[in-house]
Amino acid sequence: MHLKALKIFCDVVRWASFSRGAAENRISQSSASQAVHQLEQHLGVKLIDRSKRPLVLTTHGKVYYDGCKDLVGRYLEIENRVKALEDDHNVVGTVGVASIYSVGLHHMSQYVKIFGEQYPGASVQLEYLHPTRVVESVFQGGVELGLISYPRKWPDLKVIPWREEEMVLAVHPSHRFAGLGSVPVARLDGETFVSFDSDLTIRRVIDRFLRHHDVQFRVALEFDNIETIKRAVEIPSGVAILPAPTLTREVAAGTLAAVRIDGQDSADRLTRPLAIIHRRHHQLSLTASRFLELLTGEDGASPTSANGHVHAKS
Repeated sequence: MHLKALKIFCDVVRWASFSRGAAENRISQSSASQAVHQLEQHLGVKLIDRSKRPLVLTTHGKVYYDGCKDLVGRYLEIENRVKALEDDHNVVGTVGVASIYSVGLHHMSQYVKIFGEQYPGASVQLEYLHPTRVVESVFQGGVELGLISYPRKWPDLKVIPWREEEMVLAVHPSHRFAGLGSVPVARLDGETFVSFDSDLTIRRVIDRFLRHHDVQFRVALEFDNIETIKRAVEIPSGVAILPAPTLTREVAAGTLAAVRIDGQDSADRLTRPLAIIHRRHHQLSLTASRFLELLTGEDGASPTSANGHVHAKS
């Protein structure tokens, strides 16, 4: 059966819509419906239950789709690589990327913009997930690349160190530390903190750092993401220790101040390591490989500001 028909079928299933699948292939809805009907006639079974909305695969359809999507994907990847040999920027397709919230929101927009300019036929599909869900999504093949903090070793995942982000003290502009360029870590003793949830690695790292410096503190609120923590500090409900790049917008707007923490040991310096992960024994698609090259700066076009830190108020 012609691969074009198989692709149409896969796109209809992926979007759960004949109209969306047709648009993906730049054909009419009736043409897409006819292509799927011809596949059903060839097989002698119904693949899609058209009586339900959104569309639902039949038992036969599920088996057929699971096989066809891999077949179509492999063919399109071969076609993509052949075309790229003629024109290095003739890369098409979508790379799926799962990211923890703060990395996706604060870093990815620049990379996605540059990637689109370099490869007009390619796109990036971003998902913002809880750290454990990022790892699961990459491991299960839902996405090709993942962006996480505090990486560890996984036997089936390759971990590529990406960057180290300085951790700073985020305070309300009226706080006594706000006008300082930096503050000794000992002066954090007795402060009320807005913290990360206790099950997150970043929370354990921060707590261990404060205990190492004999800092006593009270936790007023706990949240699982940086954006909510920043809103709580703006109220203000306390201070917080956050990655410096995540405070760029608030520092510029004057809603928060970022203060460096002095007195850290060289071996105990407080940073947030970020890493890129992908399946170890799975060849990345050409689109994913090119986006990875952009992220790691191997293509020479990585955003110059992406590694910058928020400068503390002086």
